[in-house]
Amino acid sequence: MSGPMMGSPGPSEHETVGAYALGILDDAEATAFEAHLATCEWCAQQLDELAGMEPMLAALADLPGSGTPAIGESLSAKPSPRLAEKLVDEVAEKRKVRSRRNFFALAASVALIAGGPLAVWAATSGDDSGNGGNMAMGPAQAAFNVMTDKTSATDPSTHVSATVAIEKKDWGTHAVLQLKNVKGPLKCSLIAVGKNGERETVTSWAVPNWGYGIANAKTEEARNPLYVHGGAAFTPNEIDHFEVMTFNGKKLVQVDA
Repeated sequence: MSGPMMGSPGPSEHETVGAYALGILDDAEATAFEAHLATCEWCAQQLDELAGMEPMLAALADLPGSGTPAIGESLSAKPSPRLAEKLVDEVAEKRKVRSRRNFFALAASVALIAGGPLAVWAATSGDDSGNGGNMAMGPAQAAFNVMTDKTSATDPSTHVSATVAIEKKDWGTHAVLQLKNVKGPLKCSLIAVGKNGERETVTSWAVPNWGYGIANAKTEEARNPLYVHGGAAFTPNEIDHFEVMTFNGKKLVQVDA
C-alpha cells in the first residue's frame, strides 16, 4: 500500500475498499461501495493497489510446500520471514475447515504484513498458459468469467460494446457488465428496464479520460474492458433489456436480456 495521501479520508465508507478487493462483501454492500467508488479517486487508487489479493492468497495456500523458508523470505522481511511463512501455513489450514468469508478475512492479515511484495507477485505471475495478470482480476471480472447467461450488443452510432451476464438470486438479479470502446470522461449507469416499463439502476461508475476497452490504445489500462456488477429487484424473466446511460441522459448501448 502506498504512503499517506494528501487529503486522505478518515474512517467511513472508504474503509470498505479492502473488503471489496478481497470479494467478501455481499451483493448489496458491493453495489453500495461501487456507487461510492465512481466518485472517489482515493478509493480507486487503493483498489488498484489491492487488486488480485483474493485469488493470489488462494494460490499461495495451494502451493506445494507452502510455508517453506523460501516462500517466507520472498514474501516479507518485516517483521520476519518466519511470520509470513506461518501466516501462509495458516491460510492453507483454514481453507480446509472454514467458510470462504473467514478465509479471506485471514488473507487480509497476510496482505497487511506482506502487502508490497505480495502485490508485485500477483501482478507478475500468470497461469501455466502464460497469460500473465490473470491472478489480478477483480471480483466483477471473476464473476463474469464463470457466469453462463450472457448477451452482447454494439451500438451502431456510439460504437460502444457491452456484454451483460446475469444470474438469478433470491432477491432478484445479479448482473455483471463488460464494457468496451468507451472514452471518458463520463459518468455512467447500467439500467435494467423491465417488461412493465419500470427502470432500475443496477450500478454506476466513472470513465476516466483514457477510457476502457479501446483496442488501439497506447496503455494497457485503456485497452482493458471495464467490469462492474450490481443488482436489480427484477427477476431475470422480468427484464426486457439493459441500457448503459450517461448521467446526462445519453444512451451508449442497449443489450437485450
